[in-house]
Amino acid sequence: MRVDVVTAAHAEYADYLPAAWDSLHRQRHPHWTWRVQVDGPPGAVLDALTGCGAAADGRVRISAHGTREGPGVARNIALGACTAPLVQNLDADDELEPGALAALSGALAADPVAGYAVGHARDLHLDGTLHTAPLAVRPGPLARGALAVAWAAALPDRTLPPVHPAGVMWRRSLLLTVGGWAALRGVEDTATLIAGSALATGVLLDVPTLRYRRHDAQRSRRNGNFSGGGDQYLFIWQRASLLAEGPAWEERNSRH
Repeated sequence: MRVDVVTAAHAEYADYLPAAWDSLHRQRHPHWTWRVQVDGPPGAVLDALTGCGAAADGRVRISAHGTREGPGVARNIALGACTAPLVQNLDADDELEPGALAALSGALAADPVAGYAVGHARDLHLDGTLHTAPLAVRPGPLARGALAVAWAAALPDRTLPPVHPAGVMWRRSLLLTVGGWAALRGVEDTATLIAGSALATGVLLDVPTLRYRRHDAQRSRRNGNFSGGGDQYLFIWQRASLLAEGPAWEERNSRH
């Protein structure tokens, strides 16, 4: 199946884009399009994509909206332009494992009811070493609501979901059903994953699919004076609870 890979990119992460591009170029799954949505001034991003050759590849679509609005907005703009049935997120500073798109799309092809698929994420450190953290859930089918329940049970000590939210492959129809990426600060991908889990079954692969870069400029490490984290988590859980009470995504999807 065709896959649209969505990346929100801004000038501060432009230097990481050639590595993201290289990880896409090495994919064993051939049917992909890379949709790069530039968040803010496009100059540095365009220079990086031109310099590494990505801009000249017919599978790459680059768009810019001019202002800096944050990753959730940028991804949703790109999502609106997607035409493939599957959507893979790739943050500008991360990399996909070479077999990621093939493994994730294959899992969804094998389970037509599942709304999303995800694998292990390996931390990519500055010295190039990779470290895999154990997951709190077992690989295999993920029941509807399983990730949402496991995530809520670990609060407030652990705020990250049981699987890495940045590396999920979605059926585009489910991603649209949950409203794309949430309008939250720093947890827009967590909120989307928890909402999707409340609506649909998923698949957790027992293979690494994402290389999550650790670096000092990571947006997720910036707290500043923001004090709304607890209320954000409450919002995520309340929305998931309401979605879990209604019909499953596949039931909604079958009506169209």
